[in-house]
Amino acid sequence: MNTDIAKRSALTIDGRTLSYLDFGGPGRPLIALHGHMSEGMSYADLATRLAPDWRLIAPDQRGHGASDRAADYSRAGYLADLKALMDHLGLDRATLLGHSLGAINAYQFAARHPERVTALINAEGCAELGLDGSNPLAFVLNLPDSTASSREALVAQLGPMAAHFESAVRERPGGTWGLHFHPQDIYDSEDQVHGDHWADWTGSTCPALLVRGAKGGVLPAEQAAQMVTRRPGTHLVELETDHFVYANDPAGFAAAVRDFLAAA
Repeated sequence: MNTDIAKRSALTIDGRTLSYLDFGGPGRPLIALHGHMSEGMSYADLATRLAPDWRLIAPDQRGHGASDRAADYSRAGYLADLKALMDHLGLDRATLLGHSLGAINAYQFAARHPERVTALINAEGCAELGLDGSNPLAFVLNLPDSTASSREALVAQLGPMAAHFESAVRERPGGTWGLHFHPQDIYDSEDQVHGDHWADWTGSTCPALLVRGAKGGVLPAEQAAQMVTRRPGTHLVELETDHFVYANDPAGFAAAVRDFLAAA
């Protein structure tokens, strides 16, 4: 499948645009939710690997990519966006896949709307995190939240962080350049995703795959084991990579997902 033909569309929620990519095809629907500072296009490779059995749909979540900023980055807000997207697409049920922030959004949605989720894939989404009050994404506040007259000028503003964030530079309306997210939004969103979410993780009964990065992931091995034990029907796969499992081990991640979905 040629991901260049992925169709970008949008819906309006309370006057705010939510953009999404539909990679098309005849397969069953799989909604893929990215993590902080990422976007729907990050799932292009996975869409190719899962086609034609699965039709992957990947939104740019609020405040990311081509989607508008939101007034808040609450748990309720993210879940309302997902419900609105499914309603817009006419999907009564779908399989949900998420990475990090997106994984927590996915399993919280499954807990609140179990009748709408057929299976769940959680990539590096913790059941509890940030209980010490720290914010591991505080460094984003050092990124430029302004625009520049050219791509090169914006990359220069990034300084030593350019290697990590150059791919997030976008041309904005009017010919200026900036990041496809706002640093303060990311900081606030990270704050609001923290908490004890065990009740949500164990609040659904559909088949679930939990994917952990064994070399530098954010999901501790002990917590992953507890997540499997406390939620029946959950299968754990550990990949020899870091937190960005689907980006840094695309073949291994796709194989784990494909095998799980075939069995589920």
